[in-house]
Amino acid sequence: MRYVPNFDARGGLKYVLLLQLGLAAFLMVTQVYGLFPKMFQERVELPTGPVSPGDQRREYRTDRSLPGLVTQDGPADMPMPEKFDDRLRFEEMTIEGKGRVLLVTGQIDEGASERFEEQLADMLETPDLVALHSPGGMVHEALLIGRHIRAEGLPTAVLAGAVCASSCPYLLAGGTERTVSRQGIVGLHQHYYDQPGYMPVMFAVESIQSGQGETMEYLIEMGVDPSLMVYSLKTPPEQIYALVEEELTETRIATVIED
Repeated sequence: MRYVPNFDARGGLKYVLLLQLGLAAFLMVTQVYGLFPKMFQERVELPTGPVSPGDQRREYRTDRSLPGLVTQDGPADMPMPEKFDDRLRFEEMTIEGKGRVLLVTGQIDEGASERFEEQLADMLETPDLVALHSPGGMVHEALLIGRHIRAEGLPTAVLAGAVCASSCPYLLAGGTERTVSRQGIVGLHQHYYDQPGYMPVMFAVESIQSGQGETMEYLIEMGVDPSLMVYSLKTPPEQIYALVEEELTETRIATVIED
């Protein structure tokens, strides 16, 4: 007589369920562990007011611009919204000395790159300048917009009174010529690369490194020194590091500095 093992289906399912629960618990622990440093981290009181060399870190805000970060010696080059919209917006205007300007303002959200392409396609005349005023947002969308700006051969600018922070400088990098006003702000910090909340730590780290590599590759492609990423990587997400003139020109994120 051949021996037939006595397989208990219910018992097998029980072990499978226990394994799934164990895996779920492991994933939860890795995520909670990652939150503990933030929960107990002592809040750093950052200075306010205009930045200067060696005093360049400020609180990062996505809801409103921080005009106090620069000394405004005169009127802004163009009207800038006081508060940032939660999605990227576009406005056409004519500015004396700048020509036809496309003002790009608000947070860089999902689908922003597609809307940007549609905006350019719908314009009767190609803009002379793409002016930026944004707290940043989704990195992959910013890279797509930057590449489209370069493909269209458009110059970019951060004008007087404007803020270009977080992933917004990647739009700036796309310009064939990149102008930054001494009365504008270009700021960087660490990025989130859209990681799912359930992703194990080892895979999340791998994905983040891949995102950083893609960003550095983009900067090289645009003719910007990838050392720009140093300022980003050394600044926590809740802060923003405002680049001073020397840093803007040495990294080539700005090709022209104006008053």
